[in-house]
Amino acid sequence: MSAVHAGTSGWAYPSWKPRFYPAKLPAAKFLGYYATRLNTVEVNYTYRTFPTEKLLAGWIAATPQNFRFAVKAHQSITHIKRLKGTREIVDKFVKAIEPLREAGRLAPILFQLPPNFKCDLDRLKDFLEGLPPSTRSTIEFRQESWFCEEVFALLRSANVALCFAESDDLDTPHVETADFYYLRLRKEKYTPKARKDIAVRVAKLARKGETFTYYKHEDEPDGALYAEELLAATGREGRESQ
Repeated sequence: MSAVHAGTSGWAYPSWKPRFYPAKLPAAKFLGYYATRLNTVEVNYTYRTFPTEKLLAGWIAATPQNFRFAVKAHQSITHIKRLKGTREIVDKFVKAIEPLREAGRLAPILFQLPPNFKCDLDRLKDFLEGLPPSTRSTIEFRQESWFCEEVFALLRSANVALCFAESDDLDTPHVETADFYYLRLRKEKYTPKARKDIAVRVAKLARKGETFTYYKHEDEPDGALYAEELLAATGREGRESQ
């Protein structure tokens, strides 16, 4: 059984005090504290800015060895060029986050496509061929025309995970395309039963490969608490089974 990683999309939220962060904890120590309770985070910062080596070194130093950073791909790849002719930019982006990979801290790169970007098989094929095989990637499609066998086959050929994203507007079909799994849980509410069902599903997936699950961040810390609950329910807490 592989490791279960669970967290939220970001950590820098003072409004999470005092239900998640201690009331007097300074913002500079948020990440370090977050990493004592959760074992991964999805970084949205990289969507707009290429991180510096100094910034990444700080993140690595603030977290334990088993902590993983998923990074959202830069907007120039997904939203400006919309995957077309992006090999040079992808290489530049991957090089920028190389310190995370070298430290063994890099979770998959998330390529989140715009909601109005419809299926383009040729563009997807060319994009996938340009991804470095040494780095795991997942794609979140937010337009239902992408949910077809031709797309799934292309993803499988590159071992790129179909991001299992769910929201109140659109749910991704549960089609496995890689040897790891990436879930984005974005609904407004998750009942105790829904969270239990998620834990059962994640545990089943973890029998086949590493899983990365991210609840949506809100002004309230419910997502972080749900992620912590998921780790406890699956009994993983980032540890590989013996």
